[in-house]
Formats: sequence, C-alpha cells, structure tokens
Amino acid sequence: MAKLRTFLFALLALLAPTSVLAEVVVVVGAGSGIKSLTQDEVINIFLGRYRKLPSGGLARPYDLPASDETRTAFYRRLVDKNPAEISAYWARLYFSGKTKPPEVSPSPQELIKAVASVEGAVGYVERSQVDERVRVVLSLGNP
Repeated sequence: MAKLRTFLFALLALLAPTSVLAEVVVVVGAGSGIKSLTQDEVINIFLGRYRKLPSGGLARPYDLPASDETRTAFYRRLVDKNPAEISAYWARLYFSGKTKPPEVSPSPQELIKAVASVEGAVGYVERSQVDERVRVVLSLGNP
C-alpha cells in the first residue's frame, strides 16, 4: 500500500503544472487617453475584426511569441482557443488577404516598450510586469 501511495504522489507531481500563471491584463500606453476596453473590443482588435480604438484611432495589437505561456493564457481566457487554433485562424485570414495578425514582440519587456511608444498600441502581459509606462484597460483574471 505504501508503494502505491508513493507511486501516486510521484505521478501527481509529474502531472502538476510547473508554473502558476498570474493575472493576465490588457495594456495600452499610459498617455493614450484610453481608460478601459471591453472584452468584446479586445476580441475584435486581436482577431482582426476591426482595428479601431474607442477613441477612433487605429488599434495596433501586439502579441507575445507563440511559445509564451502568457500568450496561451491570453487567448484561452479571451476566446477559449489554444495556440494551434489561433494560428489556423490567422492562416485563413492572412491568405484570404482580409487582414494581418498582430505584430509579435519577442518578450514582455519589448511588448511593454512598444505599447508605451507606438500610438494605438494594445498588448497583454502578466499584471506583475506592468509599470508606469502602460495602463491596464482590461483584466482577464487568474486561471
């Protein structure tokens, strides 16, 4: 019985996630004038349905790399899609010529830098990565 219990604990340890992802938030530049975005607005911006901000300006969405855990959590919480489903979605739209996917930043730090300096930029990061250069406009919560 002790061996079975040890085996089960070892199996659970292997199956447990290796990291716990914190709250994912959508951010814009601190000086953008945008106070908040609804989840529907963020969906439409990040899925290329429209690229207008509530202020009327052009929205420029920024993604993290496909392998990034925050990106996986962002799309799972936003539209309940995994990375493969998002890639397939963009492949269909891109090749139809209707729109192009969000620009990819190589890291959360670079994403924050772009969002802070590019007019109309919208991105997402973990809440712990937010600094004074950006403003949180929507929280997608914890897992």
